[in-house]
Amino acid sequence: MRNIALLLTLAPAALMAQVASDTARTRRDTAPTLEAVTVSAIRAREEAPISASIMHAKEIERRSFGQDIPLLLQGTSSLTSYSETGNHWGYSYIRMRGIDQSRINLTLDGIPLNDPEDQVLYFADFPDLANSISSIQVQRGVGTSAPGTASYGGSINFQTQPLMSARRATEIQAQGGSFGSARGSVEYTSGLFSQRFSVYGRASALQSSGYRHRSGTEGRSAFLSAAYVGERDILKLTALAGLFADTLAYVGASRAELGQDRRFNPLRSDEVDRFGEQLAALSYTRQLGNSASLATTVYRLAASGNYDVCISNCDQPQGDLWNFNLDFRWYGATSVWSIERQRMRGSIGVNANTYARDHHAYARPDLSQPLYFNTGHKDDGSAFGKLSYDVGSLTLFGDVQARHARFRYTPDANAGIPTSEISWTFLNPKVGATLHLSPAAEAYTSYGINSREPARSDMLAGFDNLDTSNVAFVGALSRVRPERALDVEAGIRYAARLWTLNANVFAMEFRNEILPVGQLSYIGTPLRTNVRSSWRRGIETDVTVQLHPAVELGVTAAAMQARIAEFTDAQSGVTYRNVEPLLTPRFVSAQRITASASPTLSFTLSGQYASRSQLNNTGDPSLTLPSSYVANMSAEWTRANHGVALHVTNVANNAGVAGGHVSYGEARYYVLPPRSVFLVAKVGL
Repeated sequence: MRNIALLLTLAPAALMAQVASDTARTRRDTAPTLEAVTVSAIRAREEAPISASIMHAKEIERRSFGQDIPLLLQGTSSLTSYSETGNHWGYSYIRMRGIDQSRINLTLDGIPLNDPEDQVLYFADFPDLANSISSIQVQRGVGTSAPGTASYGGSINFQTQPLMSARRATEIQAQGGSFGSARGSVEYTSGLFSQRFSVYGRASALQSSGYRHRSGTEGRSAFLSAAYVGERDILKLTALAGLFADTLAYVGASRAELGQDRRFNPLRSDEVDRFGEQLAALSYTRQLGNSASLATTVYRLAASGNYDVCISNCDQPQGDLWNFNLDFRWYGATSVWSIERQRMRGSIGVNANTYARDHHAYARPDLSQPLYFNTGHKDDGSAFGKLSYDVGSLTLFGDVQARHARFRYTPDANAGIPTSEISWTFLNPKVGATLHLSPAAEAYTSYGINSREPARSDMLAGFDNLDTSNVAFVGALSRVRPERALDVEAGIRYAARLWTLNANVFAMEFRNEILPVGQLSYIGTPLRTNVRSSWRRGIETDVTVQLHPAVELGVTAAAMQARIAEFTDAQSGVTYRNVEPLLTPRFVSAQRITASASPTLSFTLSGQYASRSQLNNTGDPSLTLPSSYVANMSAEWTRANHGVALHVTNVANNAGVAGGHVSYGEARYYVLPPRSVFLVAKVGL
């Protein structure tokens, strides 16, 4: 009887303990999925009829040595990038299918990153960002709908380090290398504690003298995320801050200048840049029943800084130096409802944001009285719906986005001109289908349309300020019309045990494309104009082969033809027909082979090739960017939580160029980084 009484006493406690254990297990199982609801709703799913690739955490870690994101992504199909400094840190830029990054949608955990005025993100403002990224999806073409500016040439979605599936760990990284480069970071992950909380944090610092003269960089960044997980919900805080300073190098060097000194930089040592940017977001995700969820994120981005540009008499020690200041505040919210059933997956999302950026300048040394003070205001609201439905072996896909944006320019109080504004409304539909040929193979096709508005610099003809002296020349804000892309994609995907293949063809037709003309404004921003009709057509492939249990080969290649029906050069007034758009190489390829000598030691050889391209839109053979090939190698040793990696870039020390522009009819180039060596040590605690 005593034993029976004891069992009756202990049973409720044991039952409660079992229930608590089951609840904790359920929370651990569902939390990672809930944490990624917004990212999943924005990204293209594996079966979506979208040309895309994804870089996972292991690949990011293997490639990364603190380089800017555009350089980390080198090797992705149809993607080219370059750096102004001739090093791997500093201002760098991406082009996808020859389209510049101001027309590539960028999001971080579903938060739009493209500055609403410039429609570009300067990755240098967030040094060492890759250290806190767990995956990167790159979509080519118009892709799927996402908050922020519409994807035109493609989209890049970053997912930060997950909290719910992470284990407790501390890691310290230290790095040194060429051109006085040094980087250090400390990273901590708590894992899930008290069955409800998780925290991740990172702090980084880096500096480099740069390869080009007077192109040194210095950066600091911090990342923090914290989450609370309930029975069916997650509350997550994300904060990211960066500080960056460099000596400017945005003007390229001519062939003659490079012949005398490959490190030549025409800008002066007192032309410097200092900026800080911060992001804070709070997201709440709730599971609704067994198949639906609702996620809402509110966010704030802010930045401030200034840079010095010599305006005139720049060959004199006392040349006229202007100090340009920018600061913005950007508030927004995104809400996504998602549902997933046996044959149907769908999501509905809305985004609204408001933004204001002040522009003011001073003539040094007087920093007390601004030469002007104007403000650009941008409001943006959008909604999208996505649906995938299985019909036998066929998956049908539909996606539509409605978007309204308004820009208002508030001039300086003494400008003598009134406030002006303009608004746009767009409807961006996409449809497609994926045919599942076998468990390993599928084919897809899609058709999509995306439209987007011009950037502030387009509407203001490259000027930073309008007044009575230039407003007549610039004209109305409608001087540059919105552009539209019509995109057809068709491809196959195959995944076998020893090899994978992703191949697609595409045809992109553009109306009123806002195309760079190859020249820079007086403050260093690209000048752009509408062209009535243009197109890009090509084929892209991405192949991986497991040659041996310890050896993997990867090759990407893209061949493309691109044409502008008619382009009129504003300076000469000459009209050119059927010409290639600038910085759009006909062939781009990357190769990578990784060999594991042991469970702890691996080697990687990689290379990137880009064929010749034009530096402006006139077809002038003297204004071209030559073809280039760069080979890199790395070796990595890891054991438990420790590791050492050696990265050698441009192994053959190819004295080539990676990008450029035209200035007063002369080609100017940004050099490829020469042979560079970086050693990274990681210690896990």
